[in-house]
Amino acid sequence: MSVGIIGTGHYAPDNIVTNKDLEKMVDTTDEWIRSRTGIEERRIAKDDEDSSDMAYEAAKLALADANITAEELDLILVATVTPDTPFPSVSCMIQEKLGATNAASMDVSAACAGFMYGVITGQQFIQTGVYNHVLVIGVDKLSKITDWTDRNTCVLLGDGAGAAVLGKVSDDKGILSFELGSDGSGGKYLYQNEDNYLVMDGSSVFKFAVRQMPESSINVIEKAGLKKEDVDYLVPHQANIRIMEAARKRLGIPEDRMAKTVKQYGNNSSASIPIALSESLKQGKIKDGDVIVMVGFGGGLTWGAVALRWGK
Repeated sequence: MSVGIIGTGHYAPDNIVTNKDLEKMVDTTDEWIRSRTGIEERRIAKDDEDSSDMAYEAAKLALADANITAEELDLILVATVTPDTPFPSVSCMIQEKLGATNAASMDVSAACAGFMYGVITGQQFIQTGVYNHVLVIGVDKLSKITDWTDRNTCVLLGDGAGAAVLGKVSDDKGILSFELGSDGSGGKYLYQNEDNYLVMDGSSVFKFAVRQMPESSINVIEKAGLKKEDVDYLVPHQANIRIMEAARKRLGIPEDRMAKTVKQYGNNSSASIPIALSESLKQGKIKDGDVIVMVGFGGGLTWGAVALRWGK
């Protein structure tokens, strides 16, 4: 049974914080941020706007795009490291808000790779014939765990949500292969400290990412029985333009065939891949039958990649 993405949607808060705004807050410059990260601005949620609020908006759009009702959902998976509260889960909040009365719900914690973990978990439930429709949401409100005096991290992060509905698709479409991985020994490079702030050893994370992103991409391409030149579009985690470029160049993909939302949204953690996918679809950059690679990495350390052929 082939499983694919049959609907997408995304949401970003209205409040825009530019690099110029950050110049007034910390010792940094617009030129320094742009040249090292590719980021020019990011969206920051209001104090009374939490992960569940953003996830709900993205979910509604994904359901509409998939042309199914909330009652048809069998499972809701929310990838996040910034839930509204430790419990109830964000997924349960979304289940209630949507009126998805037939859906089981749980959150997934794999940091920036969380959406990939959610997609593959959802795929298994459908492929085994247990469920028909799974809603996967990547959402994070990183602003609430950001130390706005730490110029090494605060310039990178933004808030947002992206969602995808998984379902059965034609035999020649859908998920072709995947890879999930973790390395707990690297947890010390990216974590949340006792003050509840995100802390990152930028150099170590960068070295890991520029190796793992291209490697995982190559692995799923080979597992799918494809070659690098068969890939039509790349949707990488939007962490840093230099990391993204390392993956793109390794695959030999033209610049215009890689999703790039990092410029306007920054790093949205688990939301970055589904936001980039949703925007690319809305802009007509992905066509029916295109081979897509989605790849991400995150704290844990974790990583995940998926190769799929787009379409229903």
